[in-house]
Parts: sequence; structure tokens; C-alpha cells
Amino acid sequence: MYDERFPGLRRRGFLAATGAASLGALALTGCGTGGGTDAEADGGDGKPRRGGRLRAAFAGGGASETLDPHLANLFADVARAKALFDKLADYGPDLSARPRLASKWESNKALDRWQVTLREATFHDGAPVTAKDVLYSYRRIADPEKAFRAKASLEPIDLDASRATGERSIEFVLKRPTAEFPNVLAAFGAYIVPENAGDDATAFDKSPIGSGPFRFVSFAPGRSAVLRRYDDYWEGAPYLDELEFVVANEESARVNALLGGQVEYAHELNPTTARAHEGKGQIEIVRLRNSAMQAFCMKTDRAPFDDKRVREAFFLIADRQELVDGALSGAGVVGNDLFGKGYEYYAADLPQREQDLDRARALLKEAGAEKLKVTLDTSAVAAGFTEAAGIFRDQAAKAGVTIDVKMGSKDSYWSDILDSGTLACYRSGAMPVEAHISQRLLTDSTTNATKWQHKDFDALYQQAQSTRDKTERTAVYARMQRRLYTEGGFLIWGFADWILGTARNVKGVEAKAPANTLDWARFDKVWLA
Repeated sequence: MYDERFPGLRRRGFLAATGAASLGALALTGCGTGGGTDAEADGGDGKPRRGGRLRAAFAGGGASETLDPHLANLFADVARAKALFDKLADYGPDLSARPRLASKWESNKALDRWQVTLREATFHDGAPVTAKDVLYSYRRIADPEKAFRAKASLEPIDLDASRATGERSIEFVLKRPTAEFPNVLAAFGAYIVPENAGDDATAFDKSPIGSGPFRFVSFAPGRSAVLRRYDDYWEGAPYLDELEFVVANEESARVNALLGGQVEYAHELNPTTARAHEGKGQIEIVRLRNSAMQAFCMKTDRAPFDDKRVREAFFLIADRQELVDGALSGAGVVGNDLFGKGYEYYAADLPQREQDLDRARALLKEAGAEKLKVTLDTSAVAAGFTEAAGIFRDQAAKAGVTIDVKMGSKDSYWSDILDSGTLACYRSGAMPVEAHISQRLLTDSTTNATKWQHKDFDALYQQAQSTRDKTERTAVYARMQRRLYTEGGFLIWGFADWILGTARNVKGVEAKAPANTLDWARFDKVWLA
């Protein structure tokens, strides 16, 4: 299975109920002390306190779960990886790269060589994190015989030519100018492991050594992982004594475990659950805004969407607020046919597109498509997909367009729609605007679902990547987005909230961080009051 929230994933079972373990796993593993200790009690002043074990429930993947950070695909895998390991950089709330193990980076004038300096940090065995560890990690990820998720992201680096220039300094030689090279350092899955970590992924499940805020205690795939505070963490020791990840595949199991006091944190709740419990006092609901783009994907290389007038008509058919209210139960905001609302480089100055059925009919008439019939592929693979398809079908009928909704397989939907069909429901998680363009909108992009293939657009991307001045680079990205707004293949109608639930005594959960960013599932900053 492929899921656009995690580019490169084609493994069956992402966030699916693939294992038999759910609430039963919680009953067996969730017996630790959930409350805080008496140490450093906050005295009611709201300040962080140390102590206690927090139990976090995630959907799991059964026996396929792993602690190898380079193989992490499930949200549970990724949350565990960021607790145990670190990257050179990570994404802030606006999806710009923020330094982590790298204390700074700077490029030459040509933007094809970057000098990265590491901060002083240690692995859990006390060994320092060095340039050799970084190069080993990146070369491991880039191994052509392996299917590590960050491999494509590291492609711009010439790893044969890159070298350590000191114990904590690396010169990265690139294959081409890359102004957004820090995004490569922050790429999903680009974690740093010790030089002697070895190539056997199963070794990570037995005794993983990272440089993250928590160190390994135990791991039972599909059931539980227990981690303990690493006191020498470079950014300061976590407040929690221990962190336990437990598996609950069904949303109802996660909610019931939270309500029953078996866990203190439940990942990925649906809007109906959120409405039922928000403000009621029993649990806290946390909404991570702008976490998931919601869209319809039009194939621009085939009829009827090879005519830009038809694409514009579909832009004008959509009542975005009705789609947000109906398909997302109001848990989100309207989109404007551009990816990355609120992210760095997003073209926020373009006027919000509104439904205009008269103009849509006129455009369809100009294109000779007055009685257009088209199939819309959808699936229960993602929340809101089937609802969005039905709502848009009814909206299109008002413009004289007949849409036949076709249900696809949950297991193969993402691969099925990548090349097949003409119109499909689509979504994506958080990533930089630059990454969205490079992965989905260039002629050779491997996940170019809209088949948007224009050499002059490719040239603009290369121009942006070769432009050192950020203001000038922003102007190039704005030019690219104006074209996509006018004639692109993504009808982006909304941005959904990602919803979490926590016990009332859980503090420090960051509500401004979209899923996949630095502060999402960041348990080193959480405490039990």
C-alpha cells in the first residue's frame, strides 16, 4: 500500500487494523504507573514536573513493526524512532527546516556544496555523534539493495564525494545546486545511527542505540515498546521517567483505553469522537491544524482533463465549505487548490476560489463538454474519502456533469490511482512546499499523480533551487503556484485537522505542530501533572 502521508510507502497495512492485538494488548502491557511521582511536584502552578510513565496508544502493524528508524513507515514506528533517534534537522510548524543534531549549515555560492557542523551530542552508550556516523547513516539509507524510506530524499547528495572534514563537520557534495538542502537533512526517515550499527534490521529491535531523548528498554512488535529517559540528551533530559507505546488498531479501542485510564495519549481520533468529548472534562482533545491536504486529483494528460478549461470548471464546481463540513465533519479549513496552506513559500495572496456554477458551465461549453460524464475513484482507505466523493458528485450535477463514483480496494488504492483513471480522491500529510513540487509535479517525479509534466515548470523549479536569495526564490515559487492555481491538476478543497486525545493530567502536547513535524509526538517535552 502507498500512502501520500509517507512518500515512498508501498507496504500493506499503514494505519490499518492489521494485527489481532488491540485493546487486549493494552490490558497486558498497560499496567505501568500512569501518574507522576512526588518528585518535583508542580504544586499546582502549572510548571513541568518530572516522573511517571506515559502510555501512548497508536495503531500498529503487527509483526511488521520495527525499531529500525530507516524502515519506519507506520505512525507508531515514526513516533518510536523520533523518541530513540535524531535527525540533522526537522520541520518546524511552518515546514521550514530547523537544526537538530546539526547546529548549523552553510553553502558555497553555487549551492552545490554544503558544510554541516554537528552539535555536541552522544549516543545512549556514551559515544559522541560524529561525522562518520552521519555519513554511515546516509550511505546505509542510500543502499540500492534496500528499500529505506528516505532514499529518494537523499538522492541529491553525491555520497561518494562527500566527506568528513573534522570529527563534527561534514562537506556534502551535491549533484546539482540545491537551495533547499536543509529539507534533505530533515527528510522523513533520515535518522542518524552509530557507525557500528550494522545492516541487520532485526538488531535494532533487540538493542537499538540512538541519540534521542529516550533509550531502549524492551520491544514486542505489535504489542508494546518501553523506553526510559536518557539523562544526557543534548537538549535536556525528558520530564517523563518512562514512555510506553502500546498498540490499539481500532480507534474505538484507543478511545476506550484513554477513557478507562489504561493510556494517557491516544493518536488519531475521528471528528465524531472529538465532538463527543471536547469540552466535557473527561479527556482533552488536541487538534493539529493543517495536517492533511484533501483533494481531487485530475489527470492532466488525458481526456477530459487534458483541456485546462475543464480543469478550471471543476475548480469552480467545488463548494469547499460544504466538503469540509460534510466530509471532514467541520474538522478542517477550506483549501485554495494549492498545497501547504500556512507553510513556508505558500502563495497566500491568491484570491480564495469560490463556487461559480455559471462560469463552470460556460467553460465546459467552450470545451465541448457540456454533458460530461467522468468516473471518480475513491475508497474507504482514508477518512472522508467516500463522503467527499458523494458530495462532489452532487455538486457536479448542478453544473450538468455526471460523476460515477467507483469504490476501490483499501489495499491497493494508492498504487491503483497513481497511473490509472482520470479523477480520484487524494490526500497528503505535511511536507515542505518544495518537497510537494519535487515529488509530485516534475516531469520525472515518481508520484506525479496528476501527470503534470511541463519542461518549463521543471525549469522554474531548477531556477528556484539555484537561487541563493530567499526573497527571489520565494518569488519563483509564487510564480509556479500561480500557474498551478490557474491550470493545475490538484483540486485542493480542504486541510484536515489531525486529532489526538490525552488524559487531563497530560501537559506539554504541542497543538500548533502538524503531523510529521518536529513537535508532533514529541514526548520529551510532555509531563504528567
